[in-house]
Amino acid sequence: MQRGAYGASRAGGAFEPLAVIQQPHTGLRIVSWLFSLVIFGCIANEGYINRPDEVEQFCIFNRNQNACNYAVSMGSLAFLCCMAFLALDAYFPQISSINERKKAVLADVGTSAFWSFVWFVGFCFLANQWQVAKPEDNPLRSGADAARAAITFSFFSIFTWATQAFLAFQRYKLGADSALFSQDYTDPSQDAGTVPYSSYSTGDALESPGGTGSYQQSGDGVFDGSAGYQRQEY
Repeated sequence: MQRGAYGASRAGGAFEPLAVIQQPHTGLRIVSWLFSLVIFGCIANEGYINRPDEVEQFCIFNRNQNACNYAVSMGSLAFLCCMAFLALDAYFPQISSINERKKAVLADVGTSAFWSFVWFVGFCFLANQWQVAKPEDNPLRSGADAARAAITFSFFSIFTWATQAFLAFQRYKLGADSALFSQDYTDPSQDAGTVPYSSYSTGDALESPGGTGSYQQSGDGVFDGSAGYQRQEY
């Protein structure tokens, strides 16, 4: 299968799940999807604690509810965003419109850069709140591993999303220099069946079996003994 400028098969090709998963940007998207799931799960399950003498639970990050809310909301949104772009990666080879391909790649660049910035802010915020958290607020140190995991995977997410933005930008540059961004581009698989057959010219007349000249029909009804056929005149 011939591949286009974005590392995916050209429009009109059959969907191949293995080929889609093997693409670098798709693999990074799956990793980012897992990281967001870990961050969301860690904070949602073990990110809220309380003192032995309290009933109400507070965020494990310095009792700052905003820190836990940020991690949970951004983790869930990043999870959904990864799912949407994974679906786009699977559908991308079927897109035949040049403008739609450009919009899809540019959306990937902008979205990936945005999430890289979001996780940079999240890492700084969570790490700072965890550093200034008071030991007396969590004397049993419950949920400490979950908090560290959320901070760690927030840090890793910065680079996975930044790499996705870089790869998407490279795909855009490659596409801008190729035929896929040309308004005159036509998919060969779609164009092959629409080309009309060329008509025969006068010089393409069938030659006689003996190769001495072009075949001509007799204008009269004379019986041809060698052919055994008499053309009727109406």
